[in-house]
Amino acid sequence: MSQPVPSHTTVSIEHMRIESEASLENVKAALERIVPQLDPAVTVFLRKGDREHVDWQREHGPKLSLFVTRDHGSLLKASGEVRKAFQYEIGNPITASLMTRHDTRAALYAPLRIILYEDDQGHAIIEYDKPSSLFGQFRDERVTEVARELDNELEDILLRAAA
Repeated sequence: MSQPVPSHTTVSIEHMRIESEASLENVKAALERIVPQLDPAVTVFLRKGDREHVDWQREHGPKLSLFVTRDHGSLLKASGEVRKAFQYEIGNPITASLMTRHDTRAALYAPLRIILYEDDQGHAIIEYDKPSSLFGQFRDERVTEVARELDNELEDILLRAAA
């Protein structure tokens, strides 16, 4: 049996940064109000192949949902530092399936990751990698087209939260 051989590809990622004059607490509250928690029923519908409910959710459900929130700032307490930093996984399992049906590797970036942190002046900063640049590396226009929609949807909710 031959040994596996790793390969590598260098990709260009467009990194986004939104600076807000609002406090982290206000932006965090707005983001968590705008983006609902993921409804577990959506993944059940997908797994069961329930197209009727999947189509309904795609048409009427939230464009993006909150999968997980991690308090990264709290991880620094052991080193004696105090920071406000939260990582979010935001996405939509239906949207993910629209990409992974064409290229399974798209699952590497679905859901998307966003970081919200407080800068030294007490302002909220949101950073993330632009979905079309993440998914575009797979060079499948069907995947990239969906990712461009994600670009707009994600930027819209993050700008609203940061306002």
